[in-house]
Amino acid sequence: MEGTTWAALTAALTVAGAIWTWIAFRRRGAANGLRAMGFTLLPAAAWLTGTLEMVVDIAGSVTDWATSLVFDVRTWAGVGLAGLALVLWVVSGFIRDRQLARAQAGDAAPGRTGRRGSLPEASSTRTGPTSKPAVDDEMADIEALLRKRGIE
Repeated sequence: MEGTTWAALTAALTVAGAIWTWIAFRRRGAANGLRAMGFTLLPAAAWLTGTLEMVVDIAGSVTDWATSLVFDVRTWAGVGLAGLALVLWVVSGFIRDRQLARAQAGDAAPGRTGRRGSLPEASSTRTGPTSKPAVDDEMADIEALLRKRGIE
């Protein structure tokens, strides 16, 4: 494409972004309007720095690659393995989060012994209130919340 075509594309994208910015300012407020304005300025910045052509070339190369995939068993086996790897990675994250939550719940529950074996919990050995008085009201509130949760 020629320089004029790139300038026209940039102008069209900037005008579309300006309309989006105006709508965002009116409907959603200044924060969303400023965010939209930031996105509106990106095509002009990409054109002025020459990266707009690069982005279009990369998108065209990816599109050519995707459309030229042959229905070859080996290629689709690779795509399937990549999908399976992604699914396994996501599932392992969920399982790890559940294990961490279960371990935290097990450590926080009174009377339960976790991986520590038969060591008594610190909260079960205390019989009276904490020995340190609260410095101010905020600390007293925090200490009350900690005692309520079993953390002393």
